[in-house]
Amino acid sequence: MTWAHLQGESYRRLTRGVYAWSRLLANPPLMFRAVLRRLPANAVFSGRSAAWLHGLDVPACTPVQVTLPPDHVVAARAGVWIRRSPLDRDEVVSRRGFRATSILRTLIDIGQTLPLVEAVLIYDQALHAKFIDLDALQRAVEIRAGTWNVRRLRRVVDLVEPRSESQMESRLRVVLLLGGLPRPQAQVDLYDGAGEHIGRVDLYYPSHRLVIEYDGGTHRDSLVRDNRRQNHLVGAGYRIRRFTAADVFDRPDSVVAQIRGELAADPVAA
Repeated sequence: MTWAHLQGESYRRLTRGVYAWSRLLANPPLMFRAVLRRLPANAVFSGRSAAWLHGLDVPACTPVQVTLPPDHVVAARAGVWIRRSPLDRDEVVSRRGFRATSILRTLIDIGQTLPLVEAVLIYDQALHAKFIDLDALQRAVEIRAGTWNVRRLRRVVDLVEPRSESQMESRLRVVLLLGGLPRPQAQVDLYDGAGEHIGRVDLYYPSHRLVIEYDGGTHRDSLVRDNRRQNHLVGAGYRIRRFTAADVFDRPDSVVAQIRGELAADPVAA
């Protein structure tokens, strides 16, 4: 093996000094193995990297996140976010063949370091998948009273919803809450006057019989069925507001204003 071999098309650079055969599938485990070659043996994957190892739908390698003991002096590594923090024995587990922080410690770290909305999305996933329950999260946060960023942790836990079934549904809900609106119910089964089940809706304000739905790609793929369901909801006296990714990401103030306008009307009798 020569330097010239590594510069050819048969190999690709993963990180400084580490190359892989180009036909190997580029995936997080491959990158994790490359990173470990440049870190101490007691490195533990944490943050979003650990969340991926636990089975959550998060970007695992942007950057790879690891935790080292506080006394380790390790220079920065390209593509690696290094955190120095003590870890108790029960905070380190094995997932997919790698050492990772436990799901509880992973969520605590994420709640302390990621932007608020992104942290809530990951918490919602973990709760919905029953990797952890809300009581355990709340207890863990209260134990950390007076520690760094505990206010952020409390805010994240206040915003979570275990019933949320998708990241965009979570984003839409958080847009409403951060806009100062009341918390809507999530994943609610609705019925018509005859007691016939119409369907389950993403978000719902029962006082105003207001349904809020995220309209994603799956809705476009089942347009006829969704239109029939929407007509049934309207015929049963429900009001509906549908929003797309463009609304949630680009026009959150408009989303909040529309729902605030709906809630400003007089409540509707059930």
